[in-house]
Amino acid sequence: MDYQQTISTPVEVSGIGLHSAAPVRIQLLPAPANGGIVFRRTDLDNFEIPASWKHIARVSYATSLMRQGVLISTTEHLLAALYAMGVDNAIVEINSLELPILDGSCTPFVELLQRAGLRRQRAHRSYLRLLRPVEVVDGGKRIAVFPDERFRITSSIDFPHPCVGRQAMGIELTPAIFEREIAPARTFGFLDELPQMKNMGLIRGGSLANALVFTRDAVMNAAGLRFPDECCRHKILDLIGDLALLGHPLRAHVVAERAGHAMHTALVLKLVRDHSLWELVSSEEASVDTPAPVSALALGHAASD
Repeated sequence: MDYQQTISTPVEVSGIGLHSAAPVRIQLLPAPANGGIVFRRTDLDNFEIPASWKHIARVSYATSLMRQGVLISTTEHLLAALYAMGVDNAIVEINSLELPILDGSCTPFVELLQRAGLRRQRAHRSYLRLLRPVEVVDGGKRIAVFPDERFRITSSIDFPHPCVGRQAMGIELTPAIFEREIAPARTFGFLDELPQMKNMGLIRGGSLANALVFTRDAVMNAAGLRFPDECCRHKILDLIGDLALLGHPLRAHVVAERAGHAMHTALVLKLVRDHSLWELVSSEEASVDTPAPVSALALGHAASD
């Protein structure tokens, strides 16, 4: 039987927001069982916003949450780290509207959680087990989820750039695999798109210290890529963070093709609005009598357009 976890000791980190460029400090605090992840705006009288699908707001270039007009922006990297490393309950105190981008990856957040340590709680952990396939399609973009006894992700991307192109990757999510294979992958962008994004009020805090940037035919960052398929890995990172808004760890196989935050959260909302698609089970139940994993290839959802 799996038990819920929180962190053992408070930890904090400071930085700037990727889009706002605002200085920000966050502190992670232990939280009671069944409390989930809750953001607390210390600059706004400790106003709280649960990390839940109920508060999904903007989902274009980052995933933001809003409650009663109060915003928390760019939540996906921290939520991915908390989800993947097995933290069910935590308070995230934050003194600005956007989480720090740090180096653009999840590794600093993973290291923060390792410094805090994890503490097992008395409450049992519940899993969201999928009962039948679900799909969201938008032109050549697609995200689908299939019954599975584990949590697996298959992701593919296709960018017309010589350093990116078509990339695909599949993983079974565990803390060790996340820390080694997914967490180091940085957010990325293309130099010729930056002026337009800045005119939109975005990436004001972006730099080569916190993002992977491509010119027309090369990588601008002096150290180059951390992985040949770093962009695809970062898309998986973002997807994990957005799926954390379900409020329960998944037992399913998620297949994403050229998907982004809007499609990720559309899938989340489609799931939570139809209770016939899933059931909540314990860890023991999640591995018993689960439908056999569906072949993404057989259903036409392989890593292709």
